[in-house]
Amino acid sequence: MKSLDEYLELSVQAHGHLCAGQVLGVRLAMLGLRELGIDNPVAERKRLMTYVEIDRCVTDAVAVVANCRLGKRALKFRDWGKVAATFVDLQTGRAIRVAAKESSKQAAREMFPELPKEAGQQKAYAQLADEVLFDKQWVKVEVAPEDLPGFKGPRVVCAQCGEGINFKREVVVNGRTLCRSCAGERYYGTK
Repeated sequence: MKSLDEYLELSVQAHGHLCAGQVLGVRLAMLGLRELGIDNPVAERKRLMTYVEIDRCVTDAVAVVANCRLGKRALKFRDWGKVAATFVDLQTGRAIRVAAKESSKQAAREMFPELPKEAGQQKAYAQLADEVLFDKQWVKVEVAPEDLPGFKGPRVVCAQCGEGINFKREVVVNGRTLCRSCAGERYYGTK
């Protein structure tokens, strides 16, 4: 496994700047991988699947350390608004969820009260013990075959809009195969 500084450098390249969320995300992912015994996620890229629970700076850092990407189907996003990630070892089935403790912000303020908030958090998050920053819990994650990297399944066409649907994401409504959007699960409207 790379060092904290090496991962922070890579994280800055991916994210565009260094922030407290990046430091926390790198530390969170390093802890998760250590617990699973995965030392080189680049060499074992098809072994790990990561679920992130927030779309903030932390997630970019987690993706860098765990070598997981949405486009490789090894990074899954659950919009729960939590600074947490679950790391699943696809070889063993073991999974660990690591979540930032709410008290970590206060611990950072107490450690570096003289520094501005962001600078203090960055410095403290790099130094505080894992036990101060994170809660960890061994969990069970059922990964469906269609969610695995490399899954090759049938592509179906939505009976309403005609767009293709991959990875068994279609729904059947009144006997018609529809995409989720046409079935009413839209995040966008039409003009």
